[in-house]
Amino acid sequence: MDTSTGEITIPGQVRVNPLRDAAAAHNLDWLRAHGMLRDDEAEQHYNRWNIPQLAAVSFPDAGLADLCLAVDQCAFYFLFDDQFDADLGALPAEVARVCAPLISTLHTGRAPEKPSPVESAFADLWRRESQGMSPRWRSRAAYHWEGYFSAHPSEALGRRTLHADHFPSRAAYMVLRRGASGVDTVLDMVERILGEIPPTIFHNPTVTLMRQLAGDAPAVNNDVYSYPKEAPRGDVYNLAVILQHERQCGLDEAFALVHGDATRMVEEFYRLNALVPELCVELGLTPSETEATLRYREGLADWMRGYFTWEASTIRYRPEGALPLDQPNYLEELL
Repeated sequence: MDTSTGEITIPGQVRVNPLRDAAAAHNLDWLRAHGMLRDDEAEQHYNRWNIPQLAAVSFPDAGLADLCLAVDQCAFYFLFDDQFDADLGALPAEVARVCAPLISTLHTGRAPEKPSPVESAFADLWRRESQGMSPRWRSRAAYHWEGYFSAHPSEALGRRTLHADHFPSRAAYMVLRRGASGVDTVLDMVERILGEIPPTIFHNPTVTLMRQLAGDAPAVNNDVYSYPKEAPRGDVYNLAVILQHERQCGLDEAFALVHGDATRMVEEFYRLNALVPELCVELGLTPSETEATLRYREGLADWMRGYFTWEASTIRYRPEGALPLDQPNYLEELL
């Protein structure tokens, strides 16, 4: 049975990790412990997003410790990202200053001496995520996290130049979107949870393109769901915003074009997916390496299928889930 989210159909059925509720309970404790949730109103607002469900449908085979890590990481993305939906989000140099200690943690393994909530939470995430992984994986994951944090000042620059009628090109958008969405760090978690795959297959062009598509399709499609939240706050790194400017078209047409792009990405992913078993043979992978690679390709599909499903159901991107535009898009200062 295929999974349909209304606009996009994805082969296979969504599976939900049975450890979801236990991971959800851990997640609230973890967020409170690091100061990421401090009062009841903020906790209620966060709970409405149903972040544990996102992790549970994206990583249905994860054990409890790994699922807890996945939920915590998902929570970090959203709570951190929302901190820039205010005046700070249009101050590139200040955003860079905020992100610098987080980048340093990747290389020191430590939070600053007096950490903010996000600095404390991220240091714990990075410690747990990198524990037991190969130097090759840790180097790559650190590079992806560095790209994620470094994309935020450039997003802020885009907000600042909006009023000068400066819109990014589609190519520039795709580069920044991959960084700012954090999707490469999510896909690193596929190996973290399901096992590392050999470099020869990881860097093979077919698998590299599959990974890119598995990241780009949800990120691009998210621009439709997040448009009501982002466009009024001046975000230009949204494909629907860019297409309206480039095509001089209405919002409905822009949304249809975005959905069309995401659909083509999903279709291409599954075309390439079918080539992987033969690639394993041609590259001389051992039976255990082949098994790990087949798990990996299914993990990429689980992520894509899970995200599309969660995105269509969460209140985070609905008008009733948004905070008023005349105030920051968060309830607590975490930086």
